[in-house]
Amino acid sequence: MVNNSRFLLLPWVGVRNLASAVLARGLGRLAADWPRPFHLEPWLVETLVDPRRHHGGSYRAANWVALGATTGRGWMDRYGRRAGAAPKTVLVYPLVRDAQRRLRER
Repeated sequence: MVNNSRFLLLPWVGVRNLASAVLARGLGRLAADWPRPFHLEPWLVETLVDPRRHHGGSYRAANWVALGATTGRGWMDRYGRRAGAAPKTVLVYPLVRDAQRRLRER
């Protein structure tokens, strides 16, 4: 699984379907380029969207699948003190046809 940590198109860039096109090209390059340096085939890409600030429309328009929400703790909360502080929506995009089966069998 590969994480897409940042994606931003500024609001004044008025090109129709630009976000979907950029995401599609990026995912195509990822699937093609990743195996050489890392000797691994990526099966799935994930991203987290803060629903208080964004709705994830670009990802949804590019056929990413919403899986649900995180607990909102954050990666620095090793002691479980921040539950619900900043929940994020989890979105994924499979890069291979049988990603779900492959992940289950791991």
